[in-house]
Amino acid sequence: MKYHQINSGLFVKNRRKFMAEMKPNSVAVFNSNDIYPISADSTLPFAQHRDIFYLSGVDQEESVLLLFPDAPYEHQREILFLRETNDHIAVWEGEKLTKERAFQVSGIRTVYWLQDFHKVLNEMMTYADTMYINTNEHYRATVETETREARFVKWWKERYPAHNVAKSNPILQRIRSVKESEEIDLIQHACDITEKGFRRLLGFVKPNVTEYEIEAELAHEFIRNRSKGFAYTPIIASGNNANVLHYIENNQQCKEGDLILLDVAAEYANYSSDMTRTIPVSGRFTDRQKAVYKAVLNVKNEATKMLTPGTLWKQYHVEVGKIMTSELLGLGLLDKADVQNENPEWPAYKKYFMHGTSHHLGLDTHDYGLLHEPMKPNMVFTVEPGIYIPAEKFGIRLEDNVVVQEKGEPFNLMRNIPVEVDEIETLMNE
Repeated sequence: MKYHQINSGLFVKNRRKFMAEMKPNSVAVFNSNDIYPISADSTLPFAQHRDIFYLSGVDQEESVLLLFPDAPYEHQREILFLRETNDHIAVWEGEKLTKERAFQVSGIRTVYWLQDFHKVLNEMMTYADTMYINTNEHYRATVETETREARFVKWWKERYPAHNVAKSNPILQRIRSVKESEEIDLIQHACDITEKGFRRLLGFVKPNVTEYEIEAELAHEFIRNRSKGFAYTPIIASGNNANVLHYIENNQQCKEGDLILLDVAAEYANYSSDMTRTIPVSGRFTDRQKAVYKAVLNVKNEATKMLTPGTLWKQYHVEVGKIMTSELLGLGLLDKADVQNENPEWPAYKKYFMHGTSHHLGLDTHDYGLLHEPMKPNMVFTVEPGIYIPAEKFGIRLEDNVVVQEKGEPFNLMRNIPVEVDEIETLMNE
């Protein structure tokens, strides 16, 4: 891996939190992701399943974690299963985890080769009453591919029909959404890499540059700072492209007088950052662009203040909508009749700001978190309002990543990334 090794103490804490929520006499199993084929002998780059990484720090394929806090013997309470490595694999694929190295990474002392998994699991099942299966229940999930985890669940239910079944995901949704200090440091590091990429761009962007050239500059800066690259597919949307919320073609020329909406960010050690900035191709905003920009910035700043312990997700978005409505009235994009006659299910402001303001951030860009439960300290959120005006051929979105504090306003992990109009214009014209 490109990133520096994470102290295994983080994963020890994470396992303790999970096991504290398990039912008596129960087992939980977590599988790594598959390596997905493209065609012929080509594959996509491996990306580890975030749950097994969160609980073990293991970042390689064909790995399994078994947790059994009530096992009769101490060495059976945390077990890692890894693909057996050898000199041949080392030559063709590179170094894989040895049992000793796996302990250093995870803090787990009992490590078996994967070929022993079914034998060991069968013994654990004779002691246990309940199995925790790990299904994907994220509110945005739409999974068509049968994952390694899904295949295991299917096999396990056929093999052990007499055992009770419980779900890992509700536990993970809660504990993963509240970050340990080490996790916040890793997200901060990802944000710092993102800052370097953005500052690089401010001196690079000029009229007639292409969106893909901007993408290349970012990729260069991210990777040279130990990131695997983008935390998600980058959006580099110049001119009217910004009004397509998930524009990812990044193949157009950036024209003088246009704005570029940049929804781009680095990952670090599998942790995501998530930044959006909007900058002028020519290095100067027009008066109209500046007015809309400052409206979006004000909504972002006011929305950020609301991310405090006890805040309810649904009410938060209602309040942000009120602020956005006021800004749109001031810009002349809405009038009082629009607001008075609006559909409560789709308020008038949604014509220009049709997406949510915030989401959880962490190991996944849209991270775990139960939206019906109040916000808690050390949750990490994005704040990303936008105003999109197809008739004027530009859209503006601004996005920071913030940590909810015990008291007061959230801590902004992107506090050092330029966002004010004057700072952006100054840096682009140095």
